[in-house]
Amino acid sequence: MKNIGVVVVIIMFCASISSFTAWGQEGVEAAKVGILLPYKGASQGSGPALRKGVELAAKQMALAGFEIMLIHEDSETSVAPAKKAAKKLVEADKVVAVVGAVTSGVTKAVAEDVTGPNNILMISPSSTSPELTMLPADEGKDLLFRTCPSDMLQGFVLGGLAANRYKTASVMYVDNSYGRGLAEQFKKSFEKRGGRVLRMVPHAEDAVSYTAELKKALDRAIIFTGQSSKTYTSVGPDVLGVFSYTGHAKVYVKEAVESFLFKSFLFCDGPKSELLVPAVGAENLEGMMGTAPGHAGGEPYMNFLLSFKLEYGEIASTSYTTANAYDAMAVIGLAAYAARVKGLPVTGENIRDHLRVVANPPGESIVPGDFERAFMLLKQGKAINYEGATGTVDFDEKGDVITPIEVWQFFNGKIVTKRMEYRLTEE
Repeated sequence: MKNIGVVVVIIMFCASISSFTAWGQEGVEAAKVGILLPYKGASQGSGPALRKGVELAAKQMALAGFEIMLIHEDSETSVAPAKKAAKKLVEADKVVAVVGAVTSGVTKAVAEDVTGPNNILMISPSSTSPELTMLPADEGKDLLFRTCPSDMLQGFVLGGLAANRYKTASVMYVDNSYGRGLAEQFKKSFEKRGGRVLRMVPHAEDAVSYTAELKKALDRAIIFTGQSSKTYTSVGPDVLGVFSYTGHAKVYVKEAVESFLFKSFLFCDGPKSELLVPAVGAENLEGMMGTAPGHAGGEPYMNFLLSFKLEYGEIASTSYTTANAYDAMAVIGLAAYAARVKGLPVTGENIRDHLRVVANPPGESIVPGDFERAFMLLKQGKAINYEGATGTVDFDEKGDVITPIEVWQFFNGKIVTKRMEYRLTEE
């Protein structure tokens, strides 16, 4: 039996990205779920980490008696390949739900053009753009959800973090819905606290160098400082906001250090990766801080960490939203099971209709890995309330959740968590 287990593990991890992974009981029709994550492009580092979170939840549910078939596709961190992959998942593979995508621009395009029109539920573990909350194509369909917080929340925390350390800032942001939304919310929050954003500079997603954009962002600006008379002064940014993805940040943060001798950065979740360290140098990142979707801690999070360690022999990555991916798969599976025990077909719309039923209060608390008890309660017609690895996972009417924002820092070439913050309204 041990040899067979080793063969199965080897096959699972050596399979191509477009392969499927299935667990469960023979003779029971599996619920097909598409997994749309990046293995190429600017966010390619997140794909393998998030996949592990998804697969852990699916395997645990299968062991509890509900089979999940995962069909993996590569979004390539780009709209055109992601839409093509999503169409395959929907039209050829006949999935009922999709976990993904990672970047907000890709998620928005897939939801508008593929999953939404085909009534397929989609849950992103890491798309944080505020634009997704009010997506016109989802109005009335309620098919787009996410287990990570909107950047309205992250922007509030980023603004407060910057205001405690700096007086002026410039921002470099990737020119898509994610970058624009976060940059605008940061500017609003930072300036409300007395800071000054000198320049907001967008950049393309596929450039090989960003020196022209950096020159604009880091140039001194003439600002009005007088009260009773017109007084102007020339100031430069105390910090550069890096609101892009890891692939972009590796290039232009290094260029900022080497070509402009600038070494003060403020990061968000997109470039939160230790892959920056060899590219930029640990000494140039030491002490630099950032924010990202966080977790609430407690029993749910500890259950997830222990299960992850037992399954993979390593600690779940803090650089990517692995726990959010786990929660996305968990609520899809619980909602699909809730529909099935009522005798309903497992469709995107039926999963959607049961999503808040299993994820929101009231109901008996279910923590990560507690799926056997969850299925038993659902069979008995009782209500459950999934308390996720990242937090409560209580979906509002727009499919958003309120979870903590992590404040993190580069320390000795590693990323360490400083604290978790909630910020529900602007101060």
